[in-house]
Amino acid sequence: MTVAGVVETSRAFRAMGSDCVVRVVVANGRAEPILDRVEARMHELEKRWSRFLVDSELSQLNGHSGAPVFVSRETFELVSLAIDAWRATGGLFDPTMLDALRNVGYDKTFDALAAQGPAVVDDSLTVFGGLDGVDLDARSFLVHTPPGMHLDLGGIGKGHAADLLFAQVIEDGVSGACLDFGGDIRVGGEPAEGNGWVVVVDDPFHPGQDLVSLALSEGSVTTSSRLRRKWTTTKGEAHHLLDPATAEPSESSIAAVTVLAARAAWGEAHAKAALLAGPIAGLRLIEDAGLSALLIADDGTVVTAGEFERFVVGGPTLAV
Repeated sequence: MTVAGVVETSRAFRAMGSDCVVRVVVANGRAEPILDRVEARMHELEKRWSRFLVDSELSQLNGHSGAPVFVSRETFELVSLAIDAWRATGGLFDPTMLDALRNVGYDKTFDALAAQGPAVVDDSLTVFGGLDGVDLDARSFLVHTPPGMHLDLGGIGKGHAADLLFAQVIEDGVSGACLDFGGDIRVGGEPAEGNGWVVVVDDPFHPGQDLVSLALSEGSVTTSSRLRRKWTTTKGEAHHLLDPATAEPSESSIAAVTVLAARAAWGEAHAKAALLAGPIAGLRLIEDAGLSALLIADDGTVVTAGEFERFVVGGPTLAV
């Protein structure tokens, strides 16, 4: 069924080191100003949250660890959300791994990292580990981190941006929207053709090929994969998903996890945590959180948690 009087309009751009695609369903002629505001705000959030920009709020926070720092409402909410996710996942989602990422060579944007030769592994930075001791003052948006704590909020930041900007386009009057920020996807309302949004999950072993299609009317789809961001170092291959227990790239037997959740930020954190936990503990973590997920092992085995299969509209038969 086509929704009368509205059309779907899309916009693609690059932000937060990722390809971003925004689709909105709104009366003809109204889409471009709405999409302009989405793109502008996404770049604004990147300027606040990027660890690669020396003047970002995150860089200022990291540069003044051990001292209280005033931040914007959005940054305060992101730090608070990261603490909640760290607690909810038993520490498996740990945004204090920034120095560990630097130790394995991820000290510049991934685009720049991919363009250079082997990254130098340097174990000289001390990894803090855990978010105990962070003090938050919600009245003044003051964040006080312990000395030596340095945060990387890239993954959960993209998810939170998807949630924030979805709320923004709904406030702008769209009847439906799908926001995809580097694989952190937030949908809601009706597409132009009606009957819900169809989201395709990529095959982690064959980039560009579809693994499964999902139908959602509202919520998020987020994927975490060991195979997506890899680079060569002087000691071999590395990837960006670090095990907080070792501060090294995870050796989990799970290659990728896709999570269905109400909020993209929450799904992003739990997808990463489930991958790091491994197949048995990862399934338990997803189910205990009341979420649904698809876990893909290194040998290609596919298992589901929660009600994931209820949303499948195309793809292989899934083992439970």
